[in-house]
Amino acid sequence: MAKITKQEFSERILKIQEVLSQRGIDGLMVYGDEYRKENLRYVSNFWPIFERGACFIPKKGNPILACAPEGEKYAKEMNVWDDVRNVKEFACVTVPEEINYPMAKFSSFGEIIKETLKGGKNLGFTGIWDISHPLYNRIENAVSGVKMINADDILINLRIIKSELEIECLKEAGRIACAGYRKLIEVCKPGLTELMVAGQAEGEARSNGAEGITFHVFGSGKRADTIIGRPVNKIINDGDMIMSALAVQYEGYTATVEFPFVAGKMSENQKKMLNILFEAANVQQKYLSNGVTAGEMVKAVKGVFKKYSAGEYDVYPPMHGIGLAEAESPYPDADSIYSFKSGMCVNSDISLFGHPGGSNRIEEGFVITEKGPVSITPYIRELCEKGI
Repeated sequence: MAKITKQEFSERILKIQEVLSQRGIDGLMVYGDEYRKENLRYVSNFWPIFERGACFIPKKGNPILACAPEGEKYAKEMNVWDDVRNVKEFACVTVPEEINYPMAKFSSFGEIIKETLKGGKNLGFTGIWDISHPLYNRIENAVSGVKMINADDILINLRIIKSELEIECLKEAGRIACAGYRKLIEVCKPGLTELMVAGQAEGEARSNGAEGITFHVFGSGKRADTIIGRPVNKIINDGDMIMSALAVQYEGYTATVEFPFVAGKMSENQKKMLNILFEAANVQQKYLSNGVTAGEMVKAVKGVFKKYSAGEYDVYPPMHGIGLAEAESPYPDADSIYSFKSGMCVNSDISLFGHPGGSNRIEEGFVITEKGPVSITPYIRELCEKGI
């Protein structure tokens, strides 16, 4: 079973500590909560529920995980590090009251930061876009003279190339997502509601091992024009375009699948639009290799749209990275001059919205290699190659 080992977590910490030494940073605080969990899970395997958390990484030595008392036992179950502390400010993300936990033993930010910095004054911080301003201020003022340094790029750079174990986790997430999507296509018939269909797909994904449904975008008929949207009680009608993106999580890693199809009888205009998407998705394959300039891939996809006078319905770049986040670097556009590298994991996001034949997109996952893309969502690849 694919799983990130303690050894790999230790290797990640050593790489971070090497960067800290190079940049003159005395320690790093990696923040996370239930909504932006990716960096925290990358360094500790901890994924908060309700509460907040942080991993404090010294320039030398083992990390300290800070969490909140309600989730303390859960944190010890998931987290790979031995030193776990409770911090009052991390309790319950959604209420203004200070909750009393009479059985809990607390540490302060000041104590943990001093231990982490070991006399130093520079504290790197990741999660600046995720943390609330009042909480950031408390951390910033916890120890006099400490300077907070935005270090988001450290984790971004480390996460962009995936290890063999990360790729195995993504492949398993892809397998589970495909199982859910196979069920979705099987049950999606006129007369059912969007929620009924989405529920069966999500249930199939859960029964296949998904630890979470990251999201499920769903729209039928005119609701497909929304680009994103949640399933509702709308009844699916004969001839409705189905736009459904199912993102599932396995061991923290997320795979997203989306295949455009029609419930019931398909019109000629719908066929034309879908064939454009399939052609663009298949052309994209030629550019997903080590050393290929990312912007050239984007131009090739846009070239297909231009050939069919569909460029005006193209609303965003046709690809993004995947990993612990559903969308992460790389996120190329037509002007991107960097090259794809082996070990990057990416998700296609090829879309047309507002087209006379309808609105929809294709999403499938790949590993970049020297020899071209390796699919992590083979069911969707097979459907795209087959077309209508």
